[in-house]
Amino acid sequence: MNADHVSNPLDIALGARIRIRRKSLGLSQDDLAVKVGLTFQQIQKYERGANRVSFSRLVEIARTLKCRVQDLIGDLDVEGEVSDQVAAEAVQLKETGALELIRAYSSIRSSGRRRLIVNIALELAREDEIEDVRQVS
Repeated sequence: MNADHVSNPLDIALGARIRIRRKSLGLSQDDLAVKVGLTFQQIQKYERGANRVSFSRLVEIARTLKCRVQDLIGDLDVEGEVSDQVAAEAVQLKETGALELIRAYSSIRSSGRRRLIVNIALELAREDEIEDVRQVS
């Protein structure tokens, strides 16, 4: 890949959705790659948005992930703020540990405990922002 290449946010968002679905099924990148006849590196590039997924490959991936193409695309084809927000959220979901955190959060039944987790995460984020400001000053 060219050093000047910047991935399209839509490719990144689609890749993140493929990754989320793959992980929800408990498949590794290698598992998915074998099932669709690719290398795990190619799946990795798709999931990062570094390489674009052709339509025929997307259909094959969706079938392997036991979902519809529409399930992976969602509203990414909608122009404007909605698709921008979805693309930004997909990028956030690529962060290490994000999916594990969501799964753990979803398994907590108590709304009070869920609120506690959210409050802790928000406080840690605020502390990081304050630290970033201090380092710039």
